[in-house]
Amino acid sequence: MSRGHALPEPEREALAAVAAWACQFTPRVSLEPPQGIAAEVEGSLRFFGGFEPLKAKLQQGLTDLGFKAAFAFAPTARASHSAARGGRLEALPVAVTGLAPEALELLGKLGIGTIGALLRLPREGVARRFGQDLLEEIDQAGGKAPEAREFFAPPARFAARLELPAPVLQAEHALFAARRLLTQMEGFLAARHAGVRAFSLELVHDGPPATVLQVGFAAPGRSAEHFARLLRERLGALTLRSPVEAIGLDAGDLENIPGQNKNFFDDRHTGAEEWLRLVERLQARLGSEAVHGLETHPDHRPERAFRHAGFESNNSNRTQKQSETFAPRPLWLLESPRRLAEGEFTLLAGPERIESGWWDGAEARRDYFIARSGASLAWVYREREGNWFLHGLFA
Repeated sequence: MSRGHALPEPEREALAAVAAWACQFTPRVSLEPPQGIAAEVEGSLRFFGGFEPLKAKLQQGLTDLGFKAAFAFAPTARASHSAARGGRLEALPVAVTGLAPEALELLGKLGIGTIGALLRLPREGVARRFGQDLLEEIDQAGGKAPEAREFFAPPARFAARLELPAPVLQAEHALFAARRLLTQMEGFLAARHAGVRAFSLELVHDGPPATVLQVGFAAPGRSAEHFARLLRERLGALTLRSPVEAIGLDAGDLENIPGQNKNFFDDRHTGAEEWLRLVERLQARLGSEAVHGLETHPDHRPERAFRHAGFESNNSNRTQKQSETFAPRPLWLLESPRRLAEGEFTLLAGPERIESGWWDGAEARRDYFIARSGASLAWVYREREGNWFLHGLFA
């Protein structure tokens, strides 16, 4: 209820971080300096099963974030804030009003030490001596008068930093602290109805430069537990050059994740999701360059007709549509075509003529055939100069 209270920067950032996390439960969250937030939860009670289940979720989440909290439920934000701080409004000391020291000294000489005692004084006299605004704030804190609120808006991207209580000597030990930031980010993303395909963890040492880990996903997500599993893979393979003093978590490029209705029957379609989770763990352990998808590319030269891609659901549609323009081609191409002698194969079908690449310095002028080579069905081509090459094998 205090007025004109300026928070130090670390406390202001901590309060804003909690507010951003709390926006997953209701969009109507406001800051209550110096140490509180207010949230209008009446519209969310049915979804979470009532006040007590919602309170339990808030309590557990704040504990995971490393905060201790007191909760109160009241008709107005200030009334709940006052109740959380000291129970009944009337029992709170007058110092919580933020009055000037000389005004508090005067009240002390009059024997007025609590809000209740102050309210027993004539209102006209209190307004004349201390201002009408004081009475209005007390009425709002008691739930007797409405109040306008400025609601908190989560930022466009997530960025948070945490100073470690003691230097960390092994990278995997930083995961315990990182979980707090991951939980905070999960709440932020839920509030934005969004997910991310990547985040970066910065390990800050006593001197520059910092160590930065990039963690990517095959599909946008926001689960703190899943993020932590992938981060554990990366940290386990990292050797620190010096102790870690602080950590920072950053994630941008949010992608919308629409809500999903729950089926009445237990109709689970988890195969695709499990496959993506496996891909993400392999990428975290081996690197995204070693584990990736493929998609077709509009180029008639077989060695350039595909490129690296993410594991997205619409890749198969693009591949099917584009492959219809080509004659049958094998899935297995040799890294480099192998020179053949004419007696090593028997032609079965073809040719498919390819003349392309004159514009980029890698011109190809070939006639492709399906051929029998030993026990294998092969894809061979003849250059205009007459030389034969094996380029691929059919399954």
